[in-house]
Parts: sequence; structure tokens; C-alpha cells
Amino acid sequence: MYRARPGFRLRGDSDASAAGPGVPAVGAPGRSTGNPTGSQGGPPPAPRTPQEFWAAQNAPGSPYAPRGATRVDTRELPGGTPSRYGLPERGRRRWPRRLVPVLILLLLAYPLVLAALAWTGLTRIEALPSGDRPADTPGTTFLVIGSDSRADLSRDERARLGTGQATGVRTDTMMLLHLTGSGAAVLVSIPRDSYVPIPGHGRDKINAAYAYGGPQLAVRTVEQATGLRIDDFVMTGLGSFAAVVDAVGGVRVCPKTALKDTRAHIDVAKGCQTMDGPTALGYARARYSDPRGDLGRVERQREVLAAIASKTLSPSVLGLPWRAAPAARAGGTALTVDDGTTPWGLARFVLGMRRVSGGDGVRMTVPIGNASLQTSSGEAVQWDRTQALKLFTAMKTDDLATIRALAAAQTS
Repeated sequence: MYRARPGFRLRGDSDASAAGPGVPAVGAPGRSTGNPTGSQGGPPPAPRTPQEFWAAQNAPGSPYAPRGATRVDTRELPGGTPSRYGLPERGRRRWPRRLVPVLILLLLAYPLVLAALAWTGLTRIEALPSGDRPADTPGTTFLVIGSDSRADLSRDERARLGTGQATGVRTDTMMLLHLTGSGAAVLVSIPRDSYVPIPGHGRDKINAAYAYGGPQLAVRTVEQATGLRIDDFVMTGLGSFAAVVDAVGGVRVCPKTALKDTRAHIDVAKGCQTMDGPTALGYARARYSDPRGDLGRVERQREVLAAIASKTLSPSVLGLPWRAAPAARAGGTALTVDDGTTPWGLARFVLGMRRVSGGDGVRMTVPIGNASLQTSSGEAVQWDRTQALKLFTAMKTDDLATIRALAAAQTS
């Protein structure tokens, strides 16, 4: 019959058989049990110190020996502390396998937690109008608005961001993000001074539509001027814009020329650089120091928005939870969306903005016929109606080749 060597114990062995030949069983009458008191029979006293416990586990026939064919190593570290080798060998081999499913669960939960942080911070409004509207078209078109309201900014924030003291709410930025059925992204800037008909208010600069009737009138004005159906609505404010940039650790922007604007509180050099929130906001809003005025500003706005989307979804942000969580929270808080916007719709918007910053995206401005049109509302921007109509028709039909050709004509 096989007997375990001292220090081993097989499951099912009796105390006597596990102890080995010639070793008295624990608690056998008339035999010593190792009880220091010298009494006969009964179990030995419970160990009182770690050292006694580890010694009792190795004692032949001890009731404190571990079950199963496992060996306990009682080597000690300096100071008498049992070493890590005191763990059962089988337990040491099992813990990595137990850790794997935990890590998989954390990896699956991580993006859901970030999405929840962003989603719960959104502001929702009834932005899309009802009634007579353009017919549905292929793809999805977002109206992206940047509000110039200072209502939610303190005096110190206005000074730090260089926003001035203007009152009321107008649209400082207006863009169309069109996602084609094939997955391509097209970002079209609408100059804020574009002179168009505003339903119920005659002709005026397009940024006045929001001031006259809020988001619904702004959407209706854009639909009437372009013939496109707006499928979703996204808006951000001045302070929120800067907060998102700071939350992702700044964005990399590449000015083609040096730009100094005292009203926007910026003085940036030519060339690629990382901008913080206030600097990025000033760079996107500056127009008085730009010889191209509003047309130069819309190009910088597209550049900064694309840089924000690209940085937000980069490994340097998503791979660091302590940066990704604040960025998700700031991003959600920064946005106001239509009350019908879905999580998938919001995700498509963010991914579309990121795609625009890549090589497969198209960035352009509505074709301009006259950038200095004199009107009763002051100097305004007049579209090139023929080329603009060609652009909007191509967007309706997802004609990406025509859109790319029109965009290339603006950069040539």
C-alpha cells in the first residue's frame, strides 16, 4: 500500500495511515498526541502564532494539515514571517486563470461606462421642427451649431476666454455634417453672415435665425436655403468648447500663418502646436485680424472641431481612464442635442467628426459669390447660387465625386 511521505496527506487517508508507519495516531488512547500539557487523548491545542500554525500543518498526523496531496513549505523570511511558498502549489497555479475573466469583464464594461458618462451629461431640447419639411434623402445630415451666448459664463470666464460682453444668443458657428450611405463624411461650413431668407423675418444674416426663433427656426432656415433635410441637431457653447479641449489635454493645430487678435486674446505662431482650451477657442473665433474675415474663420473652426474629435478618440485619451472619464463627462456636458437623438446617433456624429479629420473626409465651405455684399443688416456673404445648388444636390444623392471636385476647387 502506498503511503504519503511525511508532509503530504492524501484525500481519504485516516489519521493513522497518513502519519506513516510507526507514528501514533492523533488522539489514540495511551499514546502521546503532542499535547504540551502531557494529557492523554483529545486533539492538540490550537496554534496561537503564525509560526505554530505553519509548523502544525507540516506535523505528521496533525488535524491542521491541508487536505489533498499538497505540500506546505515552511521556509521563512527574515523576522520569522512565512514566505509566499507557504501557499498550496495548486492555489498558486489557479489564480492567473481566475484573473482572466475579470480582466475581460473590465474591458467590456470600460467603453460602456464612458458612454454612460457622456450620455447622462447631455442637454436635450426639441430642436427639429414639425410640419412641411424636405423629403428624406440618403445618408444622415447633422446641423452643428456653436452658440455665442455668454449667459452661462462668469465675469472671470469671459475675461479669460476673451468672449466680450455681448448679450443675446446667436450662432457663432454653423456647419452641416453629412454622412453618406457608404460611410464617408462631409463637413460643410455655412458662414454666419450668409444672407438668406429667414421664414417670417425676411432676408437677414443666417445667424440671426436662432435669435429670432431658437433651434427650430435655425433648422427650418437651413432646410429652406439648402433643400436638405436635417436629421439631427448638435449644439455647443463657448465655455463648454474650451472645457472639452482642456479635458483631452489640448489639441494639435497647425496654423498656416501667425495670428494675433487682441479681441480673441490670442497670439499664435505659424506651424503645428498644441493649444489649450482658451487658445483653441480664440483661434477658432478670431476674424478681425484675418484678412479673409468670416471665410478664414470657418476654416479654422473646422480644423479645431476635427482635432477635438480625433484627440478624444485617440489611444492617448481612451487608453488612460483618468483622462478618458473627465473627457467623456466634459464632452457630454458640452453638447445640446435634439430630444430624439439616440446613443447610436450621437456615436455616429462623433465618429463622423473624427473621419473628417482623416484622409477619407471632405471639408469645405458653401461656395461664395460675394463676400462683401452690402445689405440693410450690414456687410454680408452671398452664396454662389449655381455652385451651392450643385453642392446641395450632390449631398442629397450622396454624389461624393462631385462634392470632392467642388472642395478641390476651393483649395486650388
